[in-house]
Amino acid sequence: MSRVGTIFSPYPHPPEELREAARVAEGEGVPELWLWEDCFRSSAWAAAAVALAATDHVRVGVGIAPLPLRNVAASAMEVATLVRMFPGRLLPGFGHGVQDWMRQVGAKAASPLTLMQEQLPALRALLAGESVSTEGRYVRLREVSLDWPPAVVPRVYAAAEGPKTLHLAGGVADGVILDSRHTVDEVAEAVRTVRAGRAAAGREGSPDVVAYVLTAFGPGGPERVAAALEDRPDAADRALTGSVAEVAEGVARFQAAGVDDVVLLPTDDVDLHAFFSAVGQVAAEIPAGGGVS
Repeated sequence: MSRVGTIFSPYPHPPEELREAARVAEGEGVPELWLWEDCFRSSAWAAAAVALAATDHVRVGVGIAPLPLRNVAASAMEVATLVRMFPGRLLPGFGHGVQDWMRQVGAKAASPLTLMQEQLPALRALLAGESVSTEGRYVRLREVSLDWPPAVVPRVYAAAEGPKTLHLAGGVADGVILDSRHTVDEVAEAVRTVRAGRAAAGREGSPDVVAYVLTAFGPGGPERVAAALEDRPDAADRALTGSVAEVAEGVARFQAAGVDDVVLLPTDDVDLHAFFSAVGQVAAEIPAGGGVS
C-alpha cells in the first residue's frame, strides 16, 4: 500500500498549535499526520488524541513514543483507548528513545534491544485481547488483559536504525519506522533487513515500512536541505526538493525501494500551511498502487 504523510514536530511548534495544524493538514488533503514524543516537550498520546479529535478522517501516527518511559500495560491502555474512539486512524509507534534523555529521567534500559523484544510482543498481545503473563528482564505481567481492547487491532510500529534493531523490529513489530537523512539505497538495504527479521521470526506477510524524508519545496530547496544536512556533499541524495511533481517522483523512488509510507519532513523555517498544501498535492499524484499518476 502506497501512502504519503507529513509531520507536526514538537520543536519548534508548541502543543497549542497542533489542533489547527491538524485541521489544516486534513483540509489540504494530507492523508497522514505524524507526531513524536521528545523529552521534554509534548506527550505523544495526548497530542494524538487532540489531532484525532480535531479532524474527521486524517490518520495520525505516533513515530515514536519511547519504550522505557511507560509500563507496557499503560501503553496498551493508551493505544486501545484511542483506537476504540477513532477506529482505523491511529498508527502507534515505539522506539528505544534518545539514550541521554532516558538516562536523565532514570529510565535507560541496560539492553534496549531486550526491552523492545519483550515489550512489543506483550503490547501486541494485549491489544489483541489476550491475557498476558510473562516474567522477563523488563516486562513482568501476571494475567493482564484489557477490559476494552480495540475491535480492530492496529499495526504496532517500531522505530529502528542499526541492523540489529532493524532485524529485531521486523520480527516483533507489524511495521517499522525509518528515520530521515538516508539515501534510497540505504533505505532499500534497511527494508531487506527488516524483511529478513520477519522471515526469521516465522511471521507471514510483509512489514509495513514508514520512512521519513526531509523535503523542501520550491526555489532554494537544495540550499535549505544542504543547510539542514550540514552541507554533506551527498545531501541531494538524502532529501527531496523542487516542485510538487519533482517531489512526487522522489516519493516514487522510495516506494520502489520498499517503503509503504513516505512521510515528508519540512525544514524548520517553513510555513506549515504552505507545506501541508504541497504535501496534499503530492499525495494526490501518488496512486494507491505506487508510482506517479
